[in-house]
Amino acid sequence: MRETSAIDTTAVPSSTGCVECEASEGWWFHLRRCATCGHIGCCDDSLGRHATAHATASGHVVIRSFEPGESWFYSYATSETFEGPELAPPESHPVAQSTPGPAERVPQDWQGRLLEQR
Repeated sequence: MRETSAIDTTAVPSSTGCVECEASEGWWFHLRRCATCGHIGCCDDSLGRHATAHATASGHVVIRSFEPGESWFYSYATSETFEGPELAPPESHPVAQSTPGPAERVPQDWQGRLLEQR
């Protein structure tokens, strides 16, 4: 079952970057948007894994990529990726925003740091 009932097409993104990483002056690899409330968190390949932490704490089980050119949804409840409805804009972080980001906080050895956490 796809969790389309968990999607609020009117919820606007909470930020253009990971809310928790911004608060701690951290950095992220890719961004995910909660399809229920619009919370922006970093992906599971990021050090903080804040999108999954938000889903666990809130019970909001559906996310959407917040990367330019990506429109897939993912359900934590079913571990399925699926296509879904259009969400309130913006649908991604700004194209000029670096990935990983934000550029000024990404360490030069970022790839090694992500590999170490696995």
